[in-house]
Amino acid sequence: MYRSIVVGTDGSETAEKAVRQATELASSVGASLYLVSAYSPVPDARLREERQQAPQEIQWSINPREDVEEILSKAKETVSQSGVSVETYAREGDPADAILDVAEEQNADLVMVGNRGMTGARRFLLGSVPNKISHHSPCSVLIIRTS
Repeated sequence: MYRSIVVGTDGSETAEKAVRQATELASSVGASLYLVSAYSPVPDARLREERQQAPQEIQWSINPREDVEEILSKAKETVSQSGVSVETYAREGDPADAILDVAEEQNADLVMVGNRGMTGARRFLLGSVPNKISHHSPCSVLIIRTS
């Protein structure tokens, strides 16, 4: 049935619901889970400024991916506790494209996303992640009702 499942997360409450449901499904069918989160590019000048203001011992950790890596780390820890095999992917760019890329790279059997995520103007600027995924996915899509 399903051997590999890709699920997107942005750390929001609704994304956490989608990750929980993906974990339950993966556990019940013995599938591997691939967690994906996207981040926006950060200007180099801003990163340099933040590094200069930080204590020397943590300057190395300041990068455009740090917030996303923290989100993925927390989600991975939760998934791992259920015994499901899990890998994480932090990708720069559009969330839907990131999820679709990982689904294609991993030859996923299923992509799971929440029906809600971004709200307000940002959602309309970037478009609906579930909508884009449902139209361009290389595999089956399950849109989880998270609201």
